[in-house]
Amino acid sequence: MSDTLLALVPVYGLPLLAAVAGLSCLGLPLPASLVMMLMGSFAAAGDFGLTAVFVTAFAAAVGGDQIGYVIGRFAGRAVTGRIARKPAGKAALDRATQEIARHATIGIFLTRWLFSPLGPYVNLVTGATGFSWAHFTAVGVAGEAVWVTLHVGLGIVFSDNILAVAEIVGDASGFLAAGIVALLLGWRLVTVLRRGKSGST
Repeated sequence: MSDTLLALVPVYGLPLLAAVAGLSCLGLPLPASLVMMLMGSFAAAGDFGLTAVFVTAFAAAVGGDQIGYVIGRFAGRAVTGRIARKPAGKAALDRATQEIARHATIGIFLTRWLFSPLGPYVNLVTGATGFSWAHFTAVGVAGEAVWVTLHVGLGIVFSDNILAVAEIVGDASGFLAAGIVALLLGWRLVTVLRRGKSGST
């Protein structure tokens, strides 16, 4: 994949950057961080304008987030509507919405850049639960600005060793995302076990 991108980036440049950054925010397994770093490296060499690289990646990432949110908002309503028909289901949805309202801001922000593999799922959940679009957009824009600045900046600073840096960053991001998922699953398991114990007493 890295060799292919190295060959394609100089040819397709900004359109390729936009496509990869946007589609990755929709959950497609594309190495957006690597492409941004490569484009940062080429920008440092003068092959592309730095402003154009940043604006393209940033706009595509924000656009991908928006599409994911809209999909969750409209496709998710049918599912949540069915769940809400039962009192227990409605209560569960209400609790979930309250939790998102309390913790979504930091979650949206961090999943734009630090835990980016989780970002597409957060987009869908926030849309499906009716989370404020304005709030989602404001926090998402801030997070994407960090993501794009970080990776384009790494490409500029480490242009001579870009593939090695990209591998390190990719491994770290995947490890952090896996750790978060494991923690959430563990917390959920403990909650279920505690409820089971309290129900049996």
